[in-house]
Amino acid sequence: MSMGEMKGAKFGKIKRVIYGRTVMILLGFVAQLAALAVGYLLLRNYNGWFYALFLVVSSCAVIYIYNASGNPDMKLAWMFPIAIFPIFGAVCYCTIIMEPGTKALYGRLQKLSESTRKYVQPRLESQKRLRAQSPHMGQLAYYLQSRDNSPVYEDTQVKYYQLGDLQYTDMLEELKKAQKYIFIEFFIVSWGQMLESVLEILKEKVKQGVEVRFMYDGTNVLWNLPNYFPQLMEEEGIKCKMFSPIKPIFSTHYNNRDHRKIVVIDGRTAFTGGINLADEYINAKVRFGHWKDTGIMIKGAAVERFIYMFLEMWDESEPEPEDYERYRLPADALQPRDGYVIPYSVCPLGPERVGKQVYLDIINTAHTYVHIMTPYLILDYQMIMALTYAAKRGVEVIIIMPHVPDKKYAFVLAKTYYDQLLEAGVRIFEYEPGFVHAKVFVSDWTKAVVGTVNMDYRSFYHHFECGLILYQNTQVEIIERDVQDTLGKCIEIRQEDYKKQKLGDRILGRIMRIVAPLM
Repeated sequence: MSMGEMKGAKFGKIKRVIYGRTVMILLGFVAQLAALAVGYLLLRNYNGWFYALFLVVSSCAVIYIYNASGNPDMKLAWMFPIAIFPIFGAVCYCTIIMEPGTKALYGRLQKLSESTRKYVQPRLESQKRLRAQSPHMGQLAYYLQSRDNSPVYEDTQVKYYQLGDLQYTDMLEELKKAQKYIFIEFFIVSWGQMLESVLEILKEKVKQGVEVRFMYDGTNVLWNLPNYFPQLMEEEGIKCKMFSPIKPIFSTHYNNRDHRKIVVIDGRTAFTGGINLADEYINAKVRFGHWKDTGIMIKGAAVERFIYMFLEMWDESEPEPEDYERYRLPADALQPRDGYVIPYSVCPLGPERVGKQVYLDIINTAHTYVHIMTPYLILDYQMIMALTYAAKRGVEVIIIMPHVPDKKYAFVLAKTYYDQLLEAGVRIFEYEPGFVHAKVFVSDWTKAVVGTVNMDYRSFYHHFECGLILYQNTQVEIIERDVQDTLGKCIEIRQEDYKKQKLGDRILGRIMRIVAPLM
């Protein structure tokens, strides 16, 4: 099918192809799980010695998990299935910790990060100035530089978008200005007005000699795009690939998805935030009421980090080395200084939980307020303690959640945290017109974060993510103003409202909370 035919077919034939492949993948997974279950029953019923051996293995696994470093909630989530299903749980755990695909991916990304370090070097003078103005922000900058190769930048201008609709308009205009290259990376790509308009520009740019690379997460083959979509793009001259394509072979590294949203144009402009390449994000299609999302445009020095952030992920599956010199930040790309910005990435495969640490740092250093917008609220013990302690010491902690959820299970799970947070003084609001997909932190009129990181285990522990920290930047005030405008469209949740929740939902949420760290 050509691009023109695909455009004409819209969702009819394309969806049948997608669903057909999805069914085959799911059947493949079910067959493999069924084989494991049958093997488990046979060994349990007919081979007592083998079963006893696995009980020993399960006991060793529990001891190992208990003594290992890491999140205690994650440990408990693993101990539960191992205790209930000794053989099956132990096999699953051992499979995950020894997963060769995950280890190989992490090793490859580490090498690529080392390769890009000389192109994304520490900006020591900016770091010194930041530390002099704010010691704790200087410490955060030092952490991100040393652990994530993410410098603190000046010479950068940013623009905050209160809605995906607004970012979409500017993104199209910036794409039309491209002269050298365009890098695009999204978690969700779905056929519709938004994708069509972007592709029209990309095809025209390719004809003008602009290099275009287009990457999206492999889960899109299950619901949104046919498996042959990259071939269609290649026919148009657009380099295209999926990150971690889903195949009918069970593997634990499928849990590590590319949840980032990045657009880079000529090394001069970058976009990130919560907005994906699908019509609901710009309210061209209604799915869960009005879609409240946010994004940010970056111009100047900080675009550099997004250039190499994208290239590292792209090159993960490339056999030939990349000529990174070609994509150095243009010397004339610098913009007037407006405070400090720190772009950062999140890799779920290493020891650092960068996305979580950035949020904890803002909560723990807040003096007056910390205001949060997030679509999901699935918290570990450390995050709960940070939020509740901030409220108890007099910081105004406000969390804005959706009122119309996109996932029922995630919503009932989020509500299990409401009572403890409300009791501590945290204020929770739900966006009455629809769904909040924004990932925003803003605190004390001086600092903010806009990015792709949700407040849940998937973003903190399982997904590749990215974000932008702003300090003493003029856009922080605009972000706080947007929070206040959004609060005017929200209903506040009180403890008596929480107690009116359906009994079935409360029970389901409590049960799901046991395995939430593994979801």
